[in-house]
Amino acid sequence: MAFLHLISAGAAKGLVQAVQREFEAGAGVTIDGRFGAVGAMKEELLAGEPCDAVILTQAMLEQLAADGMVVGESIRPVGRVYTGIAIPAGSTRPHIHDAEALKAALLHATAIYLPDPQRATAGIHFANVLAKLGIHDAVAARLRPFPNGANAMRAMADGRDAQAIGCTQVTEILYTSGVELVGVLPKEFELATLYSAATCPRAQNAPAAARLIDLLCGDGTRSLRQVGGFEPV
Repeated sequence: MAFLHLISAGAAKGLVQAVQREFEAGAGVTIDGRFGAVGAMKEELLAGEPCDAVILTQAMLEQLAADGMVVGESIRPVGRVYTGIAIPAGSTRPHIHDAEALKAALLHATAIYLPDPQRATAGIHFANVLAKLGIHDAVAARLRPFPNGANAMRAMADGRDAQAIGCTQVTEILYTSGVELVGVLPKEFELATLYSAATCPRAQNAPAAARLIDLLCGDGTRSLRQVGGFEPV
């Protein structure tokens, strides 16, 4: 069976996995997917890793298209994803409705799980939120960074610390068992990231890549995307 090489932001991992079995059976290919922080995935693409299709932020894909690294005409939106707060399943839900409530919740937490604060969209943003709240130094020892949000949420679920809290893309929260979405960040700290998909000019399996993008971005998976945290655009 042929392979379809996919480089993708971690925010789309759950969506890809949700359609993977059906897609592979219909297309006659196996998805070889690599998922992670957008910065790390961009580095893999630029380093020449095999790539038929790529899912990153819209802004990043537009720049990559200008540089000839993705096919500009193939770019299609998957959906807009908000950054949210999560807790281990069954824990007491903290108030996060405004800056002061969020600050209190974070100061109360025994551990704070987050994606890479240097290369992950949500991780970079959340580090800035901590700085704006004036508590970064106060909680620094309790920060638990991971390469991507999915890993951070999995670790929080496995840790079973009822007083832990996490922040990452809503999609990564909703697709991780053992954690619950409390809500999106307060309005003053809101982050909505548009993720899109595109094919690569060096694709070895361009037809299958286009077929996967049609599936992920088409009307047939619209409800699936919404349930998984992708807001339609």
